[in-house]
Amino acid sequence: MYKLLSSKISSLHSKRAPATGVGLFRIFYGLVTLQEIIFLLYFNHLIFDPIPYLDVEFPMIPFFLCLWGVIAIFIVAGYRYQLAIICNYIFWIIFVNFTPMQRDFDGGFDVFMIGAGFFLLFMPGNRAFSIDSLRYKLSTPFVHYSTYSKPTVSALAYYLPVAICLGFLYFDSAIHKMFAEHWRNGLGSWLPATQPYYVSAIDMSPLLNNELLEKTIGYTILVFQFTFIFFFSNPCLRIVYLLIGIGLHLGIALSFNIYPFGMGMLTFYTLLIPFSWWRSIGELITSKQPALTVFYDQQCPLCNRTVLTLNHFDIFKRIDFKSAQEYASAYPALAPIDSKTLLTDLYALDNDNRIYSGIDTYIQIFAKMGYLLPVSLVMRLPGIYQYAANKYRTIADSRTRITCSSECIVATKLPDNSLYHRIFEQFAARSPKLFAMRVSKVLIAILFLQLNSTIHYGFIYRFKLDTKQNAFSVALAQASNSLLMTSQSFLGIIPHALYLHDHFAGYDHILAITYIDQNNVERWLPFVNEQGRLLAPNWGRVHSMWANIAVTPNIDNKRLHKFIMKVTAFWGQKIDLKLDETVFHIKLKKIDAPSYWVYDQLHKNFSSPWSTIGTAKWNHGVITFDLPDNINEL
Repeated sequence: MYKLLSSKISSLHSKRAPATGVGLFRIFYGLVTLQEIIFLLYFNHLIFDPIPYLDVEFPMIPFFLCLWGVIAIFIVAGYRYQLAIICNYIFWIIFVNFTPMQRDFDGGFDVFMIGAGFFLLFMPGNRAFSIDSLRYKLSTPFVHYSTYSKPTVSALAYYLPVAICLGFLYFDSAIHKMFAEHWRNGLGSWLPATQPYYVSAIDMSPLLNNELLEKTIGYTILVFQFTFIFFFSNPCLRIVYLLIGIGLHLGIALSFNIYPFGMGMLTFYTLLIPFSWWRSIGELITSKQPALTVFYDQQCPLCNRTVLTLNHFDIFKRIDFKSAQEYASAYPALAPIDSKTLLTDLYALDNDNRIYSGIDTYIQIFAKMGYLLPVSLVMRLPGIYQYAANKYRTIADSRTRITCSSECIVATKLPDNSLYHRIFEQFAARSPKLFAMRVSKVLIAILFLQLNSTIHYGFIYRFKLDTKQNAFSVALAQASNSLLMTSQSFLGIIPHALYLHDHFAGYDHILAITYIDQNNVERWLPFVNEQGRLLAPNWGRVHSMWANIAVTPNIDNKRLHKFIMKVTAFWGQKIDLKLDETVFHIKLKKIDAPSYWVYDQLHKNFSSPWSTIGTAKWNHGVITFDLPDNINEL
């Protein structure tokens, strides 16, 4: 098996693939991270304050979140990629392990983002759609952009993250699902979609009320997850797994209020798109004939850098840049312009032989690029046009011209210090067999860590096996726990036992909070509405806090009091309530979570009546409760 794995790794490493998918994966990962940082900033006081707004324990949290946000923007833009992705990885680990995010506000995808971030450390994420690739070109400004070929990467950069972050995850999840009755009945996707706490604002009842369709979806998910790791790399089945996976996670993002999880998983499917599709898409969107030809001074460093920059952002390749010294004489339309004048500006020629110069050339460039047309329109506005023209003239008249030798062309070439280049290109080129062997050992180690998690939680923990029978079993259990802590903290390997039978068994009641306003009218706190749905933006990790920790099949009053305190203090401040003068009512409604199919179960749960079971009242920063001792028996 070890030799077979090494051989497979060598084969995949030698296979070249477009860098497009990896670049898009980096962008989408950065966007998901950025939206989560914005979410954390909005709910900063709810998540991190012991008592929202009243007891602020971490006043520097917003500063570090903003710093993390800047790093996420760098990742999206592909700027200083290696440094940015290392900092991002550290931020995820710190926030997940050293703040209440994991204990009370588990987003359901935090450790998954840690695992994805770990692999991005070693991926060539800056080879496509990045500022870093532009910086690399600008370091040798006298090298024309046409000499750069389309970037390619090793196929391992696609297969390894998908196999581990998706394949291992799916297989582990499928094992846990087999212990859940509703999953065995084919209702794994149906049951959570009938629970008011879990659904989004989109009414999926037409799908939920079709029993055959729901069971088909449920069993398809089981087969998909069990077989993904074994067949996703098969060229004949890859598109099947791609389409099913996108449909699965797009459905999660749209139908449930844990949209960050669905979006995070969807990012990986850019790596599953067949390589030939990227090539075909590139050919499809690339213009066959340039819409504008721009002439520039080849001996001007500033002009060369400008050309490289504009070409970098010309994703549809509609602009052709040519040296005025070499090509101007080939275009009769430029004959009236003497060679000296031609070098004083950027001149452009469109397909109708119209000539543009100076700031008008830039206006035409942005217009012809298509997606930058708004910039072109803004530059045409009175006032802005004159200001831009003056600025252009000042810069153009102060530029310098040099004659660059062959040594000058390569002297300032920016080095590639990424981990991918060092390991997958330099080290692999020097010792290909040793490279394959070491990558194989790393994969086997990660597989061992995943098996440890699956066996520990899927069998020992689930069946409550006794691990204290002798000294050896005790030592083995302690070693397993240590490995679990390490793999969870740094690799994102955890049990994926989401929404199983032990989660919904006995989940027959939900809670909401109302308050009495100054006109003695009862109003719903903008948290849980009359249907029992958690309102936006209380989704993601805030949903997890309330639906998975505060309100469970067996409600713990201490935890419930803690989160009622947090929610009332946070939203009371947000909607300008005077806490000491407001009485909050705790409402309860009965719902059903059957493991068999029931027609229109979602609306039955929605329409179930509420009853008031108690109150909560603030007094000078202290909250008191009048609630039953055992809510589970109501």
